Amino acid sequence: MPLIAGNWKMYKTVNEAVVFVKELRDLVKGVAGVEIVVAPAFTAVHAVAEAARNTSIGVAAQDVYWEREGAFTGEVSPAMIKEAGAAYAIVGHSERRRLFGETDVIVNRKTLAAIGAGLTPIVCIGETLEERERGEMLAVLDRQIKDGLDQIPAEQIGELVVAYEPVWAIGTGRTATAAQAGEAHAHIRKRLRQWFGADAADHCHILYGGSVKPDNIRELIAEADVDGALVGGASLDVRSFADIVTRSGRPAV
Repeated sequence: MPLIAGNWKMYKTVNEAVVFVKELRDLVKGVAGVEIVVAPAFTAVHAVAEAARNTSIGVAAQDVYWEREGAFTGEVSPAMIKEAGAAYAIVGHSERRRLFGETDVIVNRKTLAAIGAGLTPIVCIGETLEERERGEMLAVLDRQIKDGLDQIPAEQIGELVVAYEPVWAIGTGRTATAAQAGEAHAHIRKRLRQWFGADAADHCHILYGGSVKPDNIRELIAEADVDGALVGGASLDVRSFADIVTRSGRPAV
């Protein structure tokens, strides 16, 4: 079943987020066969979770810290996120890596902490334009998978989500072609199968992220190893996001 996740980044007040979810509920109530997740700012996680109660809409935090508690001003623990109502946590988004210096080691610590608290991590990986042009794409993905998912048992790999987001396609309007996305996703699946086993690789959702829009979602998820999308800008407009969800699912019976 495809998974469509909307990452709102630093947009939407609590009120705006709640209004969005209430509208989204109505727009997608006739859609089946697709998992829906929205990732509001920390301040809106609880309110969005309440607005999404008894619906098919799941809630993610946009980040998580790896410690349970302590003197870490400004950080939010996995237990706090879960108590607020989130079931998922985005980890290692390219903006966190690029703007805030997150490394694969940090991504690994956050992923392990999220799993330990019962959250489903959405672990982001992907190459920059410079790395792609130097022919390093596959090596970068290998490193991010190996280091970012270190120490995670195979049975838990199948439960988490990996999001492939070519950094050069995020917020630029440039989108990897379906063939480019398919190539990267096939490689990721191959590595998961090689390092964690066939069962883990087959059950792990691998999402594509990078300028996903209503007019390209069907082509993207038609690729064999593309299991959905992590949507950025197009998730901020409720009708655009609902359109992406609708085109990814099927009419409810």
